[in-house]
Amino acid sequence: MARVVVIGGGWAGCAAAVGAAKAGAKVVLLERTDMLLGTGLVGGIMRNNGRFAATEEMIAMGGGDLFQICDQHARHKNIKFPGHHHVNLYDIADTHGAVMAHLKELGVEIVFEARVDKVTMEGTKITEVADQTGRSFQGDAFIDTTGTAGPMGNCAKYGNGCAMCILRCPSFGGRVSIAKLAGVEEMVGRKADGTIGAMSGACKLYKESLSQEIQEGLKREGVAIIPLPQTLIEDHLDAKACQQYALPEFKDNIILLDTGHAKLMGPFFPLDKLRQVPGFEYARYEDPYAGGKGNSMRYFSMAPRNNNLKVDDVDNLFCAGEKAGLLVGHTEAIVTGILAGHNSVRHAVEIELLELPTELAIGDAIAFVKEMMATEEGMGKKYTFSGSIYFERMKEKELYTTDVQLLKDKVQALELTDIFNKKLVKELEIETIETSLCS
Repeated sequence: MARVVVIGGGWAGCAAAVGAAKAGAKVVLLERTDMLLGTGLVGGIMRNNGRFAATEEMIAMGGGDLFQICDQHARHKNIKFPGHHHVNLYDIADTHGAVMAHLKELGVEIVFEARVDKVTMEGTKITEVADQTGRSFQGDAFIDTTGTAGPMGNCAKYGNGCAMCILRCPSFGGRVSIAKLAGVEEMVGRKADGTIGAMSGACKLYKESLSQEIQEGLKREGVAIIPLPQTLIEDHLDAKACQQYALPEFKDNIILLDTGHAKLMGPFFPLDKLRQVPGFEYARYEDPYAGGKGNSMRYFSMAPRNNNLKVDDVDNLFCAGEKAGLLVGHTEAIVTGILAGHNSVRHAVEIELLELPTELAIGDAIAFVKEMMATEEGMGKKYTFSGSIYFERMKEKELYTTDVQLLKDKVQALELTDIFNKKLVKELEIETIETSLCS
């Protein structure tokens, strides 16, 4: 049986584990902290704008497990807020548990508090990885989904210091890149002004610390928009990784989304100013705890890769999520994770790797981001299905639609229906047995 080791248990890593397990591999998922989903533990936004099309493409291809879990655990469905339509908001309190249960049902072995800091190579091939406690994990293929955020030194140097976010570097150690350990020269993203990195674009407020009126509005509508007095406006739009939310409305208003806590759609907002807004007199942050000062810094460590998500210069290393480039968001992490997981098994059993065609939004986005990252200008931008540059491209190329049947028909025409449900290892073994019998 093919053995696949996934390093990093955020949305991309969980999706990679799903993709590899469904293809028939024995999968070990190594997570640095004590919980899955990473920033997905404080995220919650799904299906907005072009993410709807990408989600339905992946469901049609048989890799929609995690999207369906998010749909099942949505607090609000089909809502809208400035610049974004047909939005689902999953509940951050219970979605991670449902994902963990699904991984276990698929036979994925999950190892928590496994901060991998060593890689053993034979030539240009990884043979095993080891964590800081000395535990080693061998595999036929490895997937780097360690992300690009942190560690604390980067947040201090390029941001406003450690904001005490959900990544919890002080407790579990900072992110370590597997690609870099394997000798790969990685790429660093930049903000529009040329400075390194980008700041995470949203915070979480403890919902019960807000006025009863705001709480009831969030429960009823899923969104609350509170205009800001001119004297309290903070403009941090250019610093955000999530440029799909860098619209004037997000500067001139406090925009909250109900994902369990109250998701504040800004990278940070000084608490003394926030408490001057009616309804926020007793507001407190849940993530990051220092959300009045700053947020986590990201996009420091991206791997050069092919459109099948194999990392350059390492024979058996794949990547997904932010590690695979300047793609922003949970949906983007999941679709790249599924493809990386599936292709890791194809590599292990020596089947041609799958590259998704550009007739699909997912395939086009993966190829487009790789192309843009080859230019200095492209490295100063961020890309997502839900807004900004890439969403405009989706519309221009007629890749954006909410017609589910049309998306199913397109996937079928490309002969990709249920491709990610195909058990590659089992079918290869059966084929080998039949060949032996015939001979």
